[in-house]
Amino acid sequence: MNLRSVLTLFFLFLFIQVKAQDVLKNIENYSDKFQEERIYLHYDKAAYSPGESIWFKAYLMKALFPEEESRTVYIDFSDQDGNLLLHSTSAVLEGASYGQFDLPADYKGQFLFVKAYTKWMLNFDSAFLYYKEIKILNKKSAALPNKIKPNQITFFPEGGNIIGGIVNKVAFKMNDQYGRPVKGKGVIQNHAGKTIDSLRVLHDGMGYFFLKPDVGEAFSAKWISVGDKEQTTALPLIMNGGVGLQVGIIDDKRSFQISSPDYGDSKMIHVLGTMYQQNVFIFSKKLTDGNMQGIIPVVDLPSGVLTITIFDEDWKPLAERITYVNNEEYTFKPEITVEHWGLNKRAKNELLITVPDSLVSNLSISITDGGIAIDTSENIISHLKMTSELKGMINNPSFYFKNNADSTAKKLDLVMLTNGWRKFNWENIKTGKFPEIVYQRDTSYLTISGKVYGVSPVQLRSAGDIILLFKQANQENNVVNLPILSDGTFNDPKLIIFDTANIYYQLPKGKGLDGASVQFMQNRLPPLGKNMKATGNSYNYDTDTTGNARQFKLSDIVNQEAAFAKAKILETVTIKRRSKSPVDVMDEKYASGMFQGGDGYQFDVANDPFAASSINIFSYLQGKVAGLQINTSSNPPTLTWRGGAPGLYLDEMQADPDMISTISVSDVAYIKVIRPPFMGASGGANGAIAIYTRRGGDVVSTPGKGLSKNTITGYTAIRQFYSPDYTTFKEEYSKKDLRTTLYWNPEIITAPGHNKVRLTFYNNDITESFKIILQGMTKDGRLANVVMDMQ
Repeated sequence: MNLRSVLTLFFLFLFIQVKAQDVLKNIENYSDKFQEERIYLHYDKAAYSPGESIWFKAYLMKALFPEEESRTVYIDFSDQDGNLLLHSTSAVLEGASYGQFDLPADYKGQFLFVKAYTKWMLNFDSAFLYYKEIKILNKKSAALPNKIKPNQITFFPEGGNIIGGIVNKVAFKMNDQYGRPVKGKGVIQNHAGKTIDSLRVLHDGMGYFFLKPDVGEAFSAKWISVGDKEQTTALPLIMNGGVGLQVGIIDDKRSFQISSPDYGDSKMIHVLGTMYQQNVFIFSKKLTDGNMQGIIPVVDLPSGVLTITIFDEDWKPLAERITYVNNEEYTFKPEITVEHWGLNKRAKNELLITVPDSLVSNLSISITDGGIAIDTSENIISHLKMTSELKGMINNPSFYFKNNADSTAKKLDLVMLTNGWRKFNWENIKTGKFPEIVYQRDTSYLTISGKVYGVSPVQLRSAGDIILLFKQANQENNVVNLPILSDGTFNDPKLIIFDTANIYYQLPKGKGLDGASVQFMQNRLPPLGKNMKATGNSYNYDTDTTGNARQFKLSDIVNQEAAFAKAKILETVTIKRRSKSPVDVMDEKYASGMFQGGDGYQFDVANDPFAASSINIFSYLQGKVAGLQINTSSNPPTLTWRGGAPGLYLDEMQADPDMISTISVSDVAYIKVIRPPFMGASGGANGAIAIYTRRGGDVVSTPGKGLSKNTITGYTAIRQFYSPDYTTFKEEYSKKDLRTTLYWNPEIITAPGHNKVRLTFYNNDITESFKIILQGMTKDGRLANVVMDMQ
């Protein structure tokens, strides 16, 4: 659906020259070919402790609708020194994606910096990428950064310049060195020291005053802010001539006044309105005695930043002003009904989410302990509808979307007066000069693809197929033949890659390709060269510090218990000097961390001559472990030990029976069956079975040996959020449950006829109230942000 189909052209063309037609055509071309994208991330909570997982969902929009062209979003996590911790890649489906980042347990910083973007976004101003600093709860106090520079004041003449000889509205903003608003007061003085007006802060360090200067006059502000000494700051220079523009808010209209001391009746001006890089109105008219007034109805416009630009008769920009249109047509409100309420220890809770049946929606929900801090300074609405369209820091942007009262609209207009937009370079638009595209859109997913280099186009035209053997952990081997196209490329759009994989390949014989080379996955964007430092400069320090303290205390208890449990296991280890048995050598070679040593059964499969006769790993283990019952007749096989199912691990990564049953015994070097309890994971009350695939000198001849090999990396692997089910007793549930995120679900999808979704979660041991945050968007671009307390 094209944006122009929903935008209304209010004004008839009174007078349009050929140049005007060219400008409008160039704007249309720019919008069609260079429409920019916006990203917002919803997290499961506002702050994290080292060792926790950060769960997130990304929402992408272009103009008014979910982004449907870009298929990959990149998210970079960096530490306080700017070191990249993870370059995450996530697949985008219908404008949304999700994943997780495991914060290192030894992370020492107070903040984590998150940057999200698509390839396409890198072609434009980097100020419009997604940036966020997340609080990390370490023992060091969350004090404000040390003050280095004094507070500052910046002036923003409405329209762009202070014009001599006319009344000018001049906005100002007082802030600290990090862009956060400060309180202050002061006066405006002329060059003789006479007070002209006072500086009155109206909201979040912002305010305005009026000034009618003569040409050649100079003015300054004498002002003082909280915690600083008095300062004197010069106002911008007074311009000799030009055009002044003032915009006012009158209900569902915008009034405007254009004034000029040197534009008489004979001068034609053009007034152009644009939203989301589309023109929404235009009219041209001569000034009368250097003035023009008018009303712009905005009730039928979509909500967002409206830019009003004044041009001279040759389409040279003279003045510009942004104003916000908030018609509230962009929202929808899912209904959350509590079907079963349980605030007791480990009590069951059921929620029913209902969306209007006419909507197709894509939602995410987080349910946290009601006593921990949440950050409501920004949400999906405030970011995608405003913040992502503006440069500079906006303090507490969600405040401006709590209601649409006149008082709120006036405060929002202060934001418009004191923040730039400038997405159009009007000189380039006038001449038809468009941005140079360095990064093409990711219009396809990360699949097995590549290109053959080092041969002529003639040879490529009859090259035939490349043979690929695709090997990925926990999956069966795949062999595919892909045709080599005339440009040397090949691709299988069905094989989407997650995590890492090994590819063995063979080029066609007798086609003259002996000296050719192959490069894979060239459409994957590597990490950017420069990462942002997590300094805390842009962090919202109004977040509830009491809530952070509660969360830190709970996390600290969990870490202490884990350390105690680990120490208790180490106490049972008796060290004796003896020669290492073959299985001990295998254990030392393959096992690591909590999987190493301990009490259990060990099997040197690589050197077991009878292993090859086993159908799979489960049949190999049958009868070898006392008390371990394996039912191989079920699909997948089931295991029971000490009254429950032991945890399964493949190369120390958690796996399920279905996955393990596909692993060939000939690929396995070592199996370790660990007696309960296994403290290496939350599901280890019934012990664990660790299976290690062959490596090094234990590797046997496998398909692909002797072929050229490449290691490729696809999308970051996605895990499922762990939520215990306390309806049945398990030994693992006997330990304390102090989770602060009780439930996280990024995959809530509704559609006509399926507009209700039921969710179930269980309380922990100590929570007495819940905080629910539900966010999302619809296929037609409407946004939802629902915050609910259960107590």
